[in-house]
Amino acid sequence: MILTKQYRCIHSSSCQCTKGHLSEDVIFLVFQQLNWNPKLIATLSCVCKWFDDLAKRVLWKEFCKTRAPKMMLDLQSSGSHSVDGNWRALGKLLIYCSGCSGGRLFNSVQIPGHFVYRTRFSRTSGKSFLLPQCRTDILYVSDPCEHLDQGDEGDVGFFRGVFKSFLVSKVRKMLIDRAAKLHPTAVCPYCKAKLWDMLQAKMIPQSATCRLGAYEDCIEYYVCLNGHMLGICTLLPLSDSEEASESE
Repeated sequence: MILTKQYRCIHSSSCQCTKGHLSEDVIFLVFQQLNWNPKLIATLSCVCKWFDDLAKRVLWKEFCKTRAPKMMLDLQSSGSHSVDGNWRALGKLLIYCSGCSGGRLFNSVQIPGHFVYRTRFSRTSGKSFLLPQCRTDILYVSDPCEHLDQGDEGDVGFFRGVFKSFLVSKVRKMLIDRAAKLHPTAVCPYCKAKLWDMLQAKMIPQSATCRLGAYEDCIEYYVCLNGHMLGICTLLPLSDSEEASESE
């Protein structure tokens, strides 16, 4: 759909393109033909403030809607035209495994973040990560991104997710009621917001380990102020029968 609303140009004084540039409509059509390529959107964002604003406001939104249309429709079904945080953060969450290399979260491992080709997010799986009294909340969670043979840590899985309408969720209310503390230094790798430690808040149900296929007491995850979730678990080894089915 062609954009019609006009926005104030926010070029900085150092921009090289202050004297004439492509219209938003043209850029929209170009990226539509490119199927909203995330690498090209990220590259465009680095050109100047105007392109960065356009990418955050339009291009990342279209990328999210194309990559996960049903999920995006559900996240917006409350009547809001935006999601918690911003579209760029959500776009990154869809395609980026945060890993752990900064030394502030998940201190037991050092695995760099990386892009993933495709990840399945499930609303049904999300229920397993919520306490029974919070299961009216809507949470989309990814399948774990597996990092095998991590020394003493065994097989490690990273997972990520996003809440719908987190500001009015029961999880957020419970975190506040329990006076859960925010992490003193770490921030969300997707939107840079502060993080709540769900393990410290005692809000990780047993069903989460079953859903992930992880060892008990070997799972932890954080939720940021915008409702993005990131976590880690130690995966159970495949049984002989599972290994056989995999080889088939």
